[in-house]
Amino acid sequence: MEFKAAHKYAPISPKKAQDVAELIRDKHVHEALQILRSNSRRASKLLDKVLRSAISNADESLEADMENLHVKRAYVNQGPTRKKHRPRGRGQVGTERKRTSHLNIILDDGQ
Repeated sequence: MEFKAAHKYAPISPKKAQDVAELIRDKHVHEALQILRSNSRRASKLLDKVLRSAISNADESLEADMENLHVKRAYVNQGPTRKKHRPRGRGQVGTERKRTSHLNIILDDGQ
Protein backbone atom coordinates (compact mmCIF):
# COMPACT_ATOMS: atom_id res chain seq x y z
CA MET A 1 0.00 0.00 0.00
CA GLU A 2 1.26 3.49 -0.83
CA PHE A 3 1.38 6.49 1.47
CA LYS A 4 2.03 10.03 0.26
CA ALA A 5 3.14 13.36 1.66
CA ALA A 6 3.96 16.63 -0.09
CA HIS A 7 5.26 20.10 0.65
CA LYS A 8 3.99 22.57 -1.91
CA TYR A 9 5.72 25.89 -2.60
CA ALA A 10 8.86 25.05 -0.62
CA PRO A 11 11.25 28.04 -0.74
CA ILE A 12 14.18 26.24 -2.37
CA SER A 13 15.41 25.73 -5.90
CA PRO A 14 14.28 22.43 -7.46
CA LYS A 15 17.81 21.55 -8.54
CA LYS A 16 19.15 21.86 -4.99
CA ALA A 17 16.33 19.77 -3.56
CA GLN A 18 16.59 17.11 -6.29
CA ASP A 19 20.17 16.29 -5.31
CA VAL A 20 19.07 15.44 -1.76
CA ALA A 21 15.98 13.54 -2.93
CA GLU A 22 18.19 11.22 -4.97
CA LEU A 23 20.01 10.16 -1.79
CA ILE A 24 16.91 8.69 -0.13
CA ARG A 25 15.23 7.10 -3.12
CA ASP A 26 14.65 3.30 -2.76
CA LYS A 27 15.94 3.24 0.84
CA HIS A 28 14.37 1.88 4.01
CA VAL A 29 12.63 4.57 6.07
CA HIS A 30 15.06 4.41 9.01
CA GLU A 31 18.05 4.59 6.70
CA ALA A 32 16.53 7.54 4.83
CA LEU A 33 15.96 9.42 8.10
CA GLN A 34 19.60 8.87 9.09
CA ILE A 35 20.80 10.12 5.71
CA LEU A 36 18.69 13.27 5.98
CA ARG A 37 19.80 13.96 9.56
CA SER A 38 23.49 13.61 8.72
CA ASN A 39 23.29 15.73 5.57
CA SER A 40 24.07 19.43 6.12
CA ARG A 41 22.18 20.81 3.10
CA ARG A 42 19.10 22.96 3.63
CA ALA A 43 16.90 20.73 1.49
CA SER A 44 17.49 17.81 3.84
CA LYS A 45 15.54 19.55 6.62
CA LEU A 46 12.60 20.18 4.30
CA LEU A 47 12.61 16.60 2.99
CA ASP A 48 12.94 15.29 6.55
CA LYS A 49 9.66 16.98 7.47
CA VAL A 50 7.94 15.54 4.40
CA LEU A 51 9.29 12.06 5.14
CA ARG A 52 8.11 12.24 8.75
CA SER A 53 4.68 13.31 7.53
CA ALA A 54 4.52 10.34 5.16
CA ILE A 55 5.55 8.01 8.00
CA SER A 56 2.79 9.36 10.23
CA ASN A 57 0.30 8.96 7.36
CA ALA A 58 1.32 5.31 7.15
CA ASP A 59 1.11 4.93 10.91
CA GLU A 60 -2.50 6.17 10.88
CA SER A 61 -3.47 3.39 8.49
CA LEU A 62 -4.29 0.10 10.15
CA GLU A 63 -3.14 -2.00 7.19
CA ALA A 64 0.40 -0.59 7.05
CA ASP A 65 3.37 -2.84 7.74
CA MET A 66 5.72 -0.40 9.51
CA GLU A 67 8.69 -2.80 9.50
CA ASN A 68 8.88 -3.03 5.69
CA LEU A 69 8.25 0.62 4.93
CA HIS A 70 10.60 2.06 2.29
CA VAL A 71 10.77 5.14 0.08
CA LYS A 72 9.29 4.15 -3.25
CA ARG A 73 9.55 7.57 -4.92
CA ALA A 74 11.05 10.88 -3.85
CA TYR A 75 10.77 13.57 -6.48
CA VAL A 76 10.86 17.34 -6.75
CA ASN A 77 8.81 19.39 -9.19
CA GLN A 78 9.30 23.01 -10.02
CA GLY A 79 6.84 25.43 -8.43
CA PRO A 80 6.08 28.99 -9.48
CA THR A 81 8.94 31.46 -9.70
CA ARG A 82 8.50 34.82 -8.00
CA LYS A 83 10.30 37.69 -9.69
CA LYS A 84 11.71 40.68 -7.84
CA HIS A 85 13.07 43.74 -9.53
CA ARG A 86 16.17 45.48 -8.16
CA PRO A 87 17.63 48.75 -9.34
CA ARG A 88 20.98 48.50 -11.10
CA GLY A 89 23.43 50.96 -12.50
CA ARG A 90 22.57 53.55 -15.18
CA GLY A 91 18.81 53.27 -14.61
CA GLN A 92 18.55 49.60 -15.48
CA VAL A 93 16.58 46.93 -13.65
CA GLY A 94 17.89 43.52 -12.57
CA THR A 95 15.48 40.64 -12.08
CA GLU A 96 15.95 38.22 -9.18
CA ARG A 97 14.17 34.89 -9.47
CA LYS A 98 12.96 33.30 -6.24
CA ARG A 99 12.35 29.69 -7.20
CA THR A 100 10.00 27.35 -5.36
CA SER A 101 9.60 23.58 -5.37
CA HIS A 102 6.98 20.93 -4.75
CA LEU A 103 8.54 18.14 -2.66
CA ASN A 104 6.82 14.74 -2.88
CA ILE A 105 7.54 11.45 -1.12
CA ILE A 106 5.71 8.16 -1.66
CA LEU A 107 6.26 5.27 0.75
CA ASP A 108 5.44 1.62 0.13
CA ASP A 109 5.20 -1.27 2.55
CA GLY A 110 5.54 -4.03 -0.04
CA GLN A 111 2.05 -5.49 0.27
